Amino acid sequence: MNVLRNLFALSTAALMLTACGEKKTVKADYDVIPKPLATTNVAGEPFLLSARTRIVYPAGNTKLHQNADFLASYVQQATGYAPVVTDNAKEKANGNIVLSIDPAVQNPEGYILQVNSDGISLKASTEAGIFYGIQTLRKSIPAKAENSAIEMAPVTIEDAPRFSYRGVHFDVGRHYFSVDFVKKFIDYLALHNQNRLHWHLTEDQGWRLEIKKYPQLTEVGSKRKHTVIGQNTGEYDGKPYGGYYTQDQVREIVAYAADRNIIVIPEIDLPGHMLGALAAYPQYGCTGGPYEVEATWGVFDDVICAGNEDAMLFLEDVLDEVVDLFPSEYIHIGGDECPKTRWEKCPKCQDRIKKEKLNVKNGHSPEENLQSYVIRRMERHLNGKGRQIIGWDETLEGGLAPNATVMAWRGMNEGVTAANMGHDVIMTPTSFCYFDYYQTADTSEEPLAIGGYLPLSRVYEFEPVPSNISDDKKHHIIGCQANLWTEYMPTEQQVEYMLMPRLAAMSEVQWSDASSRDYAQFLKRLPNLIAMYDREGVNYGKHIFDVSVNYTANTDKGVLEVELSSLNPEDQIRYTLDGSAPSAASALYTAPLEISEDAKLRSAVIRATGASRTLSQDVQISKSSLKPVQSVSEPSKSYAYNGITSLVDGLKGGRNYKTGRWIGFVGKDVEMVIDMRGETEISNAKVSALVEKGDWIMGATG
Repeated sequence: MNVLRNLFALSTAALMLTACGEKKTVKADYDVIPKPLATTNVAGEPFLLSARTRIVYPAGNTKLHQNADFLASYVQQATGYAPVVTDNAKEKANGNIVLSIDPAVQNPEGYILQVNSDGISLKASTEAGIFYGIQTLRKSIPAKAENSAIEMAPVTIEDAPRFSYRGVHFDVGRHYFSVDFVKKFIDYLALHNQNRLHWHLTEDQGWRLEIKKYPQLTEVGSKRKHTVIGQNTGEYDGKPYGGYYTQDQVREIVAYAADRNIIVIPEIDLPGHMLGALAAYPQYGCTGGPYEVEATWGVFDDVICAGNEDAMLFLEDVLDEVVDLFPSEYIHIGGDECPKTRWEKCPKCQDRIKKEKLNVKNGHSPEENLQSYVIRRMERHLNGKGRQIIGWDETLEGGLAPNATVMAWRGMNEGVTAANMGHDVIMTPTSFCYFDYYQTADTSEEPLAIGGYLPLSRVYEFEPVPSNISDDKKHHIIGCQANLWTEYMPTEQQVEYMLMPRLAAMSEVQWSDASSRDYAQFLKRLPNLIAMYDREGVNYGKHIFDVSVNYTANTDKGVLEVELSSLNPEDQIRYTLDGSAPSAASALYTAPLEISEDAKLRSAVIRATGASRTLSQDVQISKSSLKPVQSVSEPSKSYAYNGITSLVDGLKGGRNYKTGRWIGFVGKDVEMVIDMRGETEISNAKVSALVEKGDWIMGATG
């Protein structure tokens, strides 16, 4: 018997040793993303979070019970053990994590997190605030802390978000994604303190939402016969494509998001981008069809017939079922990219224009005012059901009611215009928020994307409240949003690749105080979050581990200054100038390079674990390169980028003008003066121009 008792005691001790993670201790790090509003270190001994720690929530609060379960699961992801969750008030004694509601915390999404040797206290005025405090606590635990106790230094964190609307747009119209992946996407949003999922459900390339009254929307409208290869090459893959979400699946996803304090805002794009619907119900188009679900990308002339009363009732019926599925205050009704070609020739639409007296007014054509009629009508319908609309900034054309919210995507000025008109605004301009754009200027090794250039640093530079808006209108800027359009994202892995880590930068723009944002400091905090991505197997963009470069044309010295850097200042950057691949034997970068003749720069970070991807840049020096230059005619503001010296820096622009290698002039002659610094024999001169018709970038004319 004694032997058995001793064996049992030894076994219990061994289990305690393993379960409590007492083999080792690792330290928590409160330098999380997004950066909290105020973090104050406190004197005293640390708290040790272990398997013996309990998470205590108020009895009867089911939402906080759920939050406590989330925290336990997050701890388990990192450590392998899950703290016990309890509502036993006696467990509030030392050594535990206590969640509590405190009305004194003013911001409904704010929280106060206090750590001392006795335990952890997390207070907020709402369950949502507790959830965001849990996210901070979660991210402070090292990503890999298996079988470890977590040493948590004494601290007080008082935090609240800058903006009430923090969203990500997810297009499932161009490519369909499974319910499981949509849930995973929601988990990514929760990790980054998002509170809105803008779910783009209908498109020319596929209708993804079951509507009971109109079953053909999914029977026909969710399927296309094939998909274009590449960027509208005219060649197709020959594979039927489709998919949609049943209403039960939608309810499941909405509930899953709500558990994580994320509101799902559905978008039913109208009156344009409706070919998925018209293929199913051709009688609602201006020509009567036949129509097909589109297999290419772009904007198409066939839209809903605004003069057909049955078509308007069809839209209202659809919105009725949408309202029943989504409890969101907002319903997004699109309103963007609606060509008026069919309406101009459609007798029904022209009759509607006459009947409603939609004449030329406020600088808008009758057809533009017809679009406003559709938007206003849908708005009234939704208002009657207690809902508000969000629309893309084209909905401003013809005017909107004051309670409509505008999503400014074409530029910041559209947002300012909307705010000045009394509309709430969500800023989401292409220049900072379109995550379907390339993340790097060197696209040779990147998956195909729509174009553009939006590196991590530029996302972080985004300031949603522009300087040219008056103080009394700033309150109308209620938040901002990243947009993920999926024309060129056919797989889950590619969605992850385009989303992260740029979402980390956006989350800090949305959450943190603008005065505290610092990109260099953000990069120092980013590896801890990246470690969480690695643990969860996220296919994120790894450009941050490559060499970063800054080029400066020093026309006084006649050199191109090249500054190289990497995420870790201790990294060794090796480079060559002859086009050969850099290796451990190549020249070590120690100071900015000065290049004054042709070179083929190649650089990489050389680590013990292997080299980063190689940064490649050819420098081509002509007689005019690196000479002082003045522009008699200034480039257009939208296309000024790095300024006039871009033309003489020895760096040739590629097809992607948004990298800043080009400058543009609109409606004016181009005249500039290059100071050759003395008499110079010139045998020929060459000027290059970029043509990108999809973006209305046209060649120069003489």
